[in-house]
Amino acid sequence: MLVVDDGVRAVDRSLSGELASLGYASVTASMEAADDVLAVIARPAAVLLQAPTRRDPAYARRAARLRGHLRDRGIPVILINDPGGARAGGPVDLATRLGAYVAAQPDL
Repeated sequence: MLVVDDGVRAVDRSLSGELASLGYASVTASMEAADDVLAVIARPAAVLLQAPTRRDPAYARRAARLRGHLRDRGIPVILINDPGGARAGGPVDLATRLGAYVAAQPDL
């Protein structure tokens, strides 16, 4: 998994921590570094795009470009909205959302 975020990696917003508790390995990168990270890691099963809590038009444009690029490569993108810094359901919701994407991926 690749987690792309807005650079805010507070403990209470850690998707990589939630993924680890579910048994998934992940790499976390800022939006600015996402293309460089994708160039050097193995093809991810999915990319989790963690939206910033504040509206940021530049971030939204970069996210749309990244989603299009990944879609062209057949890599699913899961948008994680985090309004107010809290995700209802926590790991259970994340596990449910990931299960279908990851299970559908071919072994590479």
